[in-house]
Amino acid sequence: MADRVTVIGWDGSPLTAAARSALSAATLVAGAAHHLALAEVPATAERIRLGSVALAARRIAGHRGTAVVLADGDPGFFGVVRTLRDPQFGLEVEVVPAVSSVAAAFARAGMPWDDAQVVVAHRRTLRRAVNVCRAHTKVAVLTSPGAGPAELGLLLEGVHRTFVICEELGTEREQVTVVTSDKAADHTWRDPNVVIVIGGSVAPAAPAEAGWLAGRDPGAGARGWTLPAEAYDGPLGEGETDLLRAAQLARLGPRVGDLVWDIGCGSGAFATEAARAGAAVLAVDRDLVACGRTDAAGRRHGVQLQIVHGTAPHVLERLPEPDVVRVGGGGAAVVSAVADRRPQRIVTHAATRDAAELVGRDLTEHGYRVECALLQSVELDTRAWTETERSVAFLLSGALPERTP
Repeated sequence: MADRVTVIGWDGSPLTAAARSALSAATLVAGAAHHLALAEVPATAERIRLGSVALAARRIAGHRGTAVVLADGDPGFFGVVRTLRDPQFGLEVEVVPAVSSVAAAFARAGMPWDDAQVVVAHRRTLRRAVNVCRAHTKVAVLTSPGAGPAELGLLLEGVHRTFVICEELGTEREQVTVVTSDKAADHTWRDPNVVIVIGGSVAPAAPAEAGWLAGRDPGAGARGWTLPAEAYDGPLGEGETDLLRAAQLARLGPRVGDLVWDIGCGSGAFATEAARAGAAVLAVDRDLVACGRTDAAGRRHGVQLQIVHGTAPHVLERLPEPDVVRVGGGGAAVVSAVADRRPQRIVTHAATRDAAELVGRDLTEHGYRVECALLQSVELDTRAWTETERSVAFLLSGALPERTP
């Protein structure tokens, strides 16, 4: 095992005294090509080009001597330190940090970033990174080959955002470019790069002293998974009662990185509440008035909603892949079309047992595990303890076997 392992962050600035001292004593140095070309790397040291960090860690674990790993930015922030410290390698590391590429990108843009979401986009996580960009007004994306600015722009079709693209930060070839998301695919971008994605409707700014949590505060706004009917302008539909919405949210469990379809969005109550959980939401309705109400609800409560005017199931064909879906209208035909797209979970409701059975059988045939419950709620006027409203609905939910997000 290596006698000593030092991880040095590099942001283009001259190396610190601690970094130079560690390098001068190194008998093995691992890093990218531009790291290994630094003048401070000893000529006699064994050199490893970093591709797989895990493979490099195994080499280091078997090395007798002093090892140094060079990495761009802050190696403890979505960097190599996590892999090197994995118990399977048994390495104890010392870290010499540098300015993270995210901090450098926001500095180049002259913007604060304590209120930004930060995501990593690989080929397997690209869709989830895009969903975060749909749902939030300020996102930093750490890209990778095949999951860069062009791919982000293509997958954000229909959602207007501004990209601040920072290429090769800290090098002589550093370049910062501002483009709209629909133009990002027209260019070839150099790796490594960081993309700051900004835009969308913004909630009223909070006082400067109110900030206390990096990124999005999930506790901001009114408490409760669902908001009372008076929080939405105008009456709610039969399938939009507070308790039914709460039960639907509980079964779907929308979260950051998810794309939620809300089909038959009505007043926008469910769509707004799913977005408050941090998910990206596509709200679909054939009624222009409903689309307008949903858009207004999202703006009022400071969340990002993409509104799609059209009739299901036909309009669903051109929508991006969902993670979870609420079907608020359209019946069995729409539920069947949704199940064909294989979201992880689907919820809907029915007014009668026969209608519930029809939907449940179809979901079962599609391979979903189906649950059905009869929900009855009675509202009372607590001044006189008299009944004011009663609602009854069959709540259906379908879940596929768990898969890796």
